[in-house]
Parts: sequence; C-alpha cells; structure tokens
Amino acid sequence: MIDISVIFKLAAIGIIITVVCQILKKSDRDDVATVVSIVGLVIALTIAVTMIGDLFQVLQELFGVY
Repeated sequence: MIDISVIFKLAAIGIIITVVCQILKKSDRDDVATVVSIVGLVIALTIAVTMIGDLFQVLQELFGVY
C-alpha cells in the first residue's frame, strides 16, 4: 500500500531541488542548475515508477490476474 512517507519524500526532494536551483541561478550557474533539476526529476520519477509498479502488483493479486 501507499505510505504517506513516500509523498513527504517526494515533496522534500522537490523543495530541495527548487532551492538548490534557485541558488545556482542567482550565482549565474544556469547550466549546473539545469543538470540538478534533471537529476531531481529522474529521482522523483524513479520513486513514482516504483510506486506504480507496486500498485499494479497489488491489483494483480487482488483480481487474481497473473
């Protein structure tokens, strides 16, 4: 099942990445800020895809589809 801590982890990752990107943009490091935002997006998507995979597994078990 989905745990509320996963939602907090995703929110924390988003906040941290946003702050780091803003700091880098203010110091004229736009290229590094872009890389940081892409890395944050990949991390968040990895967590989301894992959650979706777990959801499909639970649905398969629930309906007896293999």
